[in-house]
Amino acid sequence: MLNFTFFGSSKFSVFCLEELKNLNILPSLVVTTPDKPTGRGLKLTPTPVKIWAEENKITCITPDKLTGNIPIADLFLVASYGKIIPKAVIDLPKFCTLNIHPSLLPKYRGPSPLQEQILNDEKEVGVSLMLIDEKMDHGPIIAQEKIAITSWPKLEDFKALTAKVGAKLFSDNLEAWVKNEIKAKEQLHAQATFTKEVEKVDGLIDLAGDPYQNFRKIQAYSMWPNAYFFVQKGEQKIRVIVKDAEFVDGKLILKKVIPEGKKEMSFEDFMRGMK
Repeated sequence: MLNFTFFGSSKFSVFCLEELKNLNILPSLVVTTPDKPTGRGLKLTPTPVKIWAEENKITCITPDKLTGNIPIADLFLVASYGKIIPKAVIDLPKFCTLNIHPSLLPKYRGPSPLQEQILNDEKEVGVSLMLIDEKMDHGPIIAQEKIAITSWPKLEDFKALTAKVGAKLFSDNLEAWVKNEIKAKEQLHAQATFTKEVEKVDGLIDLAGDPYQNFRKIQAYSMWPNAYFFVQKGEQKIRVIVKDAEFVDGKLILKKVIPEGKKEMSFEDFMRGMK
């Protein structure tokens, strides 16, 4: 059995691990980022990956910095680790360091490929299994798989779908890769596109604007920062977070919202309260 180490930190990483578990291919070690202070109380909170590893009784380490002292395995697999991995670590395994990236590279390199594909109403959606090098999402491609999308899901569902496809892509190509039966292909770097870090302000929508664009924003930012708009009630300006919406017959239908200072409610109830 191949001995491999998994690097990941986010919910996408957990979705990958869950599918690897279903495929009976589990890492011997998990590497994730250190616990971070979160919430108003700034309580130290582990990553979703650390929680998953503990629940599945897999050894997990949380180094502040990655060095050549990371335990050597036959192969390293990375999926949304969240930090740049130095060359000294990339070069450790016999069968290299591979990465699951949720886009058809070279398009959508960087930190927010799934959000950007939704926002851009991308027609060519898929997952890449690639070799990691010292540049972000720059390494040669081992395999890719396209995914059919008929309507845009919320971001968490899109993450789950692409992670599942990515984990299976890794599983399906692992034996051939180890046997040197696959030759990684250089990306067409001139065709590369890049994504940016998502900011809170990105979630702002204008309900008088393009309804389909607003819908895609709602879906893309459904985990964070959430799409939101402002309404005026008397002298008060109220921020309203959109939690659920549909796009039907060219119209945006808001279903659930969280008005500032209140609990989640139906959009109909919110509008009644505004009268």
